[in-house]
Amino acid sequence: MDASVIALCLSMYPWAKYRTKKGAVKIHTMIEWNGSLPAFMVITDGKVHDSHAAWDLPLEPGSIIVFDRGYLDYALLYHHHQKGRFFVTRLKKNSRWRRVASRKADRKNGVICDQDIRVVGSSAHKYPETLRRVRFRSDDGNIYEFLTNRFDLAASTIADIYKARWDVELFFKWIKQNLKIKSYMGTTQNAVFTQIWIAICAYIMLSYHKFLSGSSLPLSRFLSLIHVYVFDARPLDDLLYEKWKYPPDIIVANCQLTLEGF
Repeated sequence: MDASVIALCLSMYPWAKYRTKKGAVKIHTMIEWNGSLPAFMVITDGKVHDSHAAWDLPLEPGSIIVFDRGYLDYALLYHHHQKGRFFVTRLKKNSRWRRVASRKADRKNGVICDQDIRVVGSSAHKYPETLRRVRFRSDDGNIYEFLTNRFDLAASTIADIYKARWDVELFFKWIKQNLKIKSYMGTTQNAVFTQIWIAICAYIMLSYHKFLSGSSLPLSRFLSLIHVYVFDARPLDDLLYEKWKYPPDIIVANCQLTLEGF
């Protein structure tokens, strides 16, 4: 889960509070790992904190939620823990904790340390149970510290789970590059939110149809073809397989065309 900001002109959209002189709306999105499609989405003004939309997620017990450091709220994490859900996130540098136990680190796979910890300080009451800290070195040499309530998986697997969070970044990148909203039909909150929802629905419908067809055509190419042929009455599969490149053979009769019956 993550959030992305869409900038707006504050003088035209005064309700879109973000910063003193900037306006924006924020899209809070949870992507399904097995389909890279949004399973949950909320649109708010830009001033709403990322973690605000992460409390009431439609998830079953046993699900694993991947957050970045912007969602490191121990009360939020404990809320999901009590719901029977697992999470993987990153520790902040100023986080306060104490080590309870250590596991053998698999240094061949990049694991520097694997520990059970407890939160201390002013946040200790927010998460009163044991957590797991994994310190990991990636292939590019960067070091990351992960926090999770999942104790049965290998530490390298925890790192791989967090790496899968990149899917939501790709989703936001695709949305901003391909479903560009150059102008809004209105300046009210309802008008802006409705137009963004329409763009998101278009993305989901196109992605789902491409999945059903099994086409290898990139989604961006598919979208550009729809822009060109939007007023043509042709099946979407013709665009997905680019059948328009190969027009059917036309048999020309050996007679002069007439306007009879026109």
